[in-house]
Amino acid sequence: MAVRLLTPEGMFGPVPYHHVSVSTGSRHVHVAGQIARDADGNPVATGDLAGQVAHALRNTARGLAGAGASFADVVRLRFFVTHWSPDKYPDFIEGIERVTEELGIPQPLPPLSAIGVDYLFEPDVLVEVEAHAVLD
Repeated sequence: MAVRLLTPEGMFGPVPYHHVSVSTGSRHVHVAGQIARDADGNPVATGDLAGQVAHALRNTARGLAGAGASFADVVRLRFFVTHWSPDKYPDFIEGIERVTEELGIPQPLPPLSAIGVDYLFEPDVLVEVEAHAVLD
């Protein structure tokens, strides 16, 4: 396997993700800009952060699969969330948990960042996902 996830002793915890990923491989896959839209570009889960996180991760999985990768190959996830505040954390995590088994997302998660932003692509978009994967 090209990716090893770990959390060295003494690093901040508990968190639902590993702090470090180590990868070997020559093929890097970058999936960016995944939001809660269906294949026709129609909004999904309008106003529902958990629903949008889940759908954006499904779209991320489709992008990874298109390049021959899966979440097992992901070395880093990045989430951009509009108007982030700590009270949104439970909905954010719920969205991930909804699709963890369905999409084969490792637990704990790969290293990730949740970055608060003022706005995204369009006003209804609450979250955007980026993934970086490495393949042998």
